[in-house]
Amino acid sequence: MLRNAEQTVQTGPEPLHVSLIAIPEAVVSTLSGIFDVMNAFVIMPPLGDAQRRAPPFQVEIVGLESGSLSLASRIPVMVQRSITALDTTDIIIVPSILLGPEGWRKGRHPELVEWLRAMHRRGALLCSACSGVFLLAETGLFDGAEATVHFGYANAFAAGFPQVHIHPERVLVVSGEREELVSSGASMTWHDLVLYLIARHAGATAAQEVARCFALQWHQDGLTPYMVFEGRNDHGDVAVQAAQEWVATHFPVASPLEEMIRRSGLAERTFKRRFTAATGLSPIAYVQRLRIEDAKRRLERTESSVDEIGWQVGYEEPAFFRRLFKRVTGLTPGGYRRRFKIPEYAQTRVRD
Repeated sequence: MLRNAEQTVQTGPEPLHVSLIAIPEAVVSTLSGIFDVMNAFVIMPPLGDAQRRAPPFQVEIVGLESGSLSLASRIPVMVQRSITALDTTDIIIVPSILLGPEGWRKGRHPELVEWLRAMHRRGALLCSACSGVFLLAETGLFDGAEATVHFGYANAFAAGFPQVHIHPERVLVVSGEREELVSSGASMTWHDLVLYLIARHAGATAAQEVARCFALQWHQDGLTPYMVFEGRNDHGDVAVQAAQEWVATHFPVASPLEEMIRRSGLAERTFKRRFTAATGLSPIAYVQRLRIEDAKRRLERTESSVDEIGWQVGYEEPAFFRRLFKRVTGLTPGGYRRRFKIPEYAQTRVRD
């Protein structure tokens, strides 16, 4: 597919029209970032071979009405065209949106939702960055399909749109019969979305050139390393809740599972069954997640060795700790430290 795209672009076809959606809930950084990167072929200095070809995209900020629109952070943006003036478009991108304390309220933008459905019927790709999928999901077009969303919004999305198969740990999800439903995960994965669209429609070389120009990186390790474990506590099982509260501060002790069972006053089999039903994890898996989460913080904030950190969180066997850490986070402990530790040049220095 990419090879054909590159050959096509070199012949100078009409650029694909990209509709970048602006609504009051949109986040300005994502919207402006997508706009600039997809316009890189026009606004940036020569991008190698990619720049010498016809620009593959014509990007417009569109909304319910043209003119100035205040976004979620109260920064105004200029909506270049109203959706009522667009009969067709090739790619639609809904940027990140900010969910308030009340969450996403369905039915805020019925005209926009209907327009999205109409454009999809005419062949448009529907794309979301981060939480933008909340708006796209209102079309019903993602029902039964796979998608991703910011892991911080995953529970809210699952509750509001249970027919969508959500994967918050994935960076990018492409679904639909025509691969026309595209969603990216947490926050800055809009980089992956834009690079994917460039590679798909302008070729891999063009995507590589843009990535170099903006120093963008693909999130090839997924989003699991970024996710913070928080055990479920809305289940209403008092005995399990008490066990969770105890183990939250005692997970490094030897044999925490036996102590949780003893404290609960329940038979071992009953406790394990109720704990798993309430939290979605077996008791031992729950303890492991707490230990790994603590190990992540120690790797980020201390100079302790990996083996010492493994011992501090409850593991006497270093090899087992390393294997478990990789299985849970997708990275080795050393790789995690390199990814998330504050670099030396950014650390605060105290003057004598």
